[in-house]
Amino acid sequence: MKIKVFCIGDIVGRPGRRVLAEKLYPFVKDNEIDCVIANAENAAGGSGLTKQIHEKLSKYGVHLVTLGDHCYRKKEIIPFLETQSNLVRPANLSPYAAGKDYAVYQTSKGAIIAIVTLIGRIYMKPADCPYAKIDSLLPKLKNEADIVFVEMHAEATSEKMAMGYYLDGKVSCVFGTHTHVTTADERILSNGTAYITDIGMTGAMDSVLGRNAESVVRAFRTQMPNSFEVASGDVRINGILVTVDSHTKKAESIERVVICEETQGDTQVYDSDDGKPDYINGF
Repeated sequence: MKIKVFCIGDIVGRPGRRVLAEKLYPFVKDNEIDCVIANAENAAGGSGLTKQIHEKLSKYGVHLVTLGDHCYRKKEIIPFLETQSNLVRPANLSPYAAGKDYAVYQTSKGAIIAIVTLIGRIYMKPADCPYAKIDSLLPKLKNEADIVFVEMHAEATSEKMAMGYYLDGKVSCVFGTHTHVTTADERILSNGTAYITDIGMTGAMDSVLGRNAESVVRAFRTQMPNSFEVASGDVRINGILVTVDSHTKKAESIERVVICEETQGDTQVYDSDDGKPDYINGF
């Protein structure tokens, strides 16, 4: 059985939420997608997540929601993390940290998808060993899920790549988040795991990582405190579409996806062979 999973890059503020509200459902319907995973650690005002926004994302069609280093930025989310079955924070935080290590979703075809988020340790806040953590979770995940996806939320590309190779053949997909910049290295590793270093962000491309470019440039030039407002120009969804054989657990394809908010012919899917648009299909 073929299972299609759409993974969405870091949602940044209201513009990112708006484009999901407008574009996610038709894309999922047209492509017969079975599960949608989205990183929402920047969904509330550009940093953090709230209960209300989590509920909105579910209405838009997101099945599994992940968080990264900003998972506790909104204090109101902390008790909510303990009760929601489809919401995860990085698994290799302290075992005393609020939230769940993994989440599962049963598709309409019956296959169960699991998501685990791991956080990197290079140029990031202190965290437990991601390798030891995923090793401890894999036996449990194999009993509870048919297909396992791992999100590596990290700054260093080398750290993401290393995790991809470590998990090759152990999970169906390893994808990176956090840098908000899409990489063009999507591929199927030798043992059948789909991999990409970063799936980018969902928000304003006319920006610096989703924030107003002028204020970010000012901060770099002056070294003075500045507020980084969420930008609103050229809004897009960035992500990947992965097809997995539920019997073998191996990925059959991985494609970069760009869905633009305002232009015609606004969906581009890049195949993993030549990096060129595979098809363009507007709504």
